[in-house]
Amino acid sequence: MSTESAAVREAIAGELRLMEPRTRVSRSLTRELLDPEFVEVGASGRRWTYDEMLAELPEMDGAAEDGPQYEPSDFTGVLLAPGLVHLTYETTFDGNRAQRSSLWRRQGAAGTFRLYYHQATPVPPRCG
Repeated sequence: MSTESAAVREAIAGELRLMEPRTRVSRSLTRELLDPEFVEVGASGRRWTYDEMLAELPEMDGAAEDGPQYEPSDFTGVLLAPGLVHLTYETTFDGNRAQRSSLWRRQGAAGTFRLYYHQATPVPPRCG
């Protein structure tokens, strides 16, 4: 397996874990996946910091086991530089679609990839 494909796979696995309700409600599990310098621009246009996300994620969409869940599709990824992976994919949540872009960063040679930056762009409903 190439270094690029292993890095991309690790980033995708982290992204999928962040969509799981058990991760979303656990600040300790979320902390393992978010880079301390994390920033997100959500589909709403709101900018989120690391501390804001840790504080509010347990109450956000997708955190309830018995509620709607994120349905990801069409992952693509590329190793931009050693320790930096860019992912793009689409999600559907409760009938709403969004295009997503994430940067996953590894700190140090032995570190794990953590989500450094995430942006979601709403996709308008399909016509017809």
